[in-house]
Amino acid sequence: MKRLDDILNQPHNPPPENEAVQANGDQAHADEQEWLCPICGGIGYLRQDVPVSHPDFGKLIPCRCRLREQETKRLSKLRRISNMEMMSRFTFDTFMPDGIGLTENRRRTLRMAYESAYDFAQNPEGWLVLLGGYGCGKTHLVAAIANQVIARGEPALFVVTPDLLDHLRSAFSPSSPTTYDQRFEEIRNASLLILDDLGAHSSTQWAQEKLFQIFNYRYNAQLPTVVTSNHELEELDRRIRSRLIDPDLSRIITILAPDFRQSGVAQGASELSSLSLHTDQTFDAFDSREHELDRDKAENLKRAFTFARNFAAQPRDWIAFSGTYGCGKTHLAAAIANEVTMRGEPALFVVVPDLLDHLRAAFNPNSPTPYDKRFDEVRKAPLLILDDLGTESATPWAEEKLYQLFNHRYNGRLPTVITMAKDVDMKPRLKSLILDVGRCTPFEILAPSYRGLPTRNTTRTRTSRRPTRR
Repeated sequence: MKRLDDILNQPHNPPPENEAVQANGDQAHADEQEWLCPICGGIGYLRQDVPVSHPDFGKLIPCRCRLREQETKRLSKLRRISNMEMMSRFTFDTFMPDGIGLTENRRRTLRMAYESAYDFAQNPEGWLVLLGGYGCGKTHLVAAIANQVIARGEPALFVVTPDLLDHLRSAFSPSSPTTYDQRFEEIRNASLLILDDLGAHSSTQWAQEKLFQIFNYRYNAQLPTVVTSNHELEELDRRIRSRLIDPDLSRIITILAPDFRQSGVAQGASELSSLSLHTDQTFDAFDSREHELDRDKAENLKRAFTFARNFAAQPRDWIAFSGTYGCGKTHLAAAIANEVTMRGEPALFVVVPDLLDHLRAAFNPNSPTPYDKRFDEVRKAPLLILDDLGTESATPWAEEKLYQLFNHRYNGRLPTVITMAKDVDMKPRLKSLILDVGRCTPFEILAPSYRGLPTRNTTRTRTSRRPTRR
């Protein structure tokens, strides 16, 4: 893709229209071997059959074959101006609005985004805001809008937000052929502006101010604008957010589909998840230990089982299992995740110390996954199971990351399952979130460790017997 400043600086003079093809002997010979237009004979222009007194008498007009050629050149020029030369493949025809193997809820949001983008392309009015994770289809859809608008012969400016700010900064250079004011006006007044990846830029005061000026101007002028972002609206500059959420101007759609580039991977699979190590920990394999425990503890374990199964059927808010090591809390948490994934829905199961190790590794320059993407994957997981909270190293960095994670999911009421030892030492602000019974249901399992304890009824048949449980 060409740099935006190169595109904006290049001359946009239309090709000359009043030039006739001069045929010499060599040209005529070459033309004989090529296709010749049956109307103009390959000349490209015609004279109208009008009286001598007519003002168009003697004037050449383009033949239909030349008009097609001019239209092709005009569309190519529009794509260059619109920064779309390398994105012509992104069209509505090449988009799969129902995705691949998506759950009904995810498919519905993807289809809604597709239909909204298609309608906007037919009649660009107001603002369209597409939110969602990496690779969910946002950029494809907004590029399809630009391509369809350009195909009608109308201009559209597509630009990634960090690149936009770089182009504005470069205009301050003494060698820049375009002044900053000229460049800023060209962007601010674009008849259709498409800003991809809002929030991916460095949040300097200058950058925030420039973006606000662009958004505020287009908001007041009601200019058609399309925005995509991987971030939640709450994470954006509040001045920009207030314009984006105006229901009279803007339509906001959140796409829940996962990264389309990983369509060949099982839905919900993630290198972070250790659920593959717990595939045998299902509800059917859970031992209620009725013939081993006293009545109160057996009833308590049975209630924990029932509560976990109900949560798996309809994940909502939080559930926090606590108890001694080996009491069954990890088995129940894994059973929830296995039940959900068997329905084709995603679940991220991760041990807390391992999670923090993955986040630290993402800071490595050689990491294939940047830290922001890795953290978002966990923070926005449709269902997150955090096993063994409290066993991590209690460094200030770890405490801050866990609080950010919990606070985001608390505010968004995202389904979360937590397991932890009884009386685990937690920082007050994290503890306050987990103990909020309006969002989280804490459940203490009273049963002792299962490991190595014989049962009272050795003839009892069970579907599975787990030698290790947490």
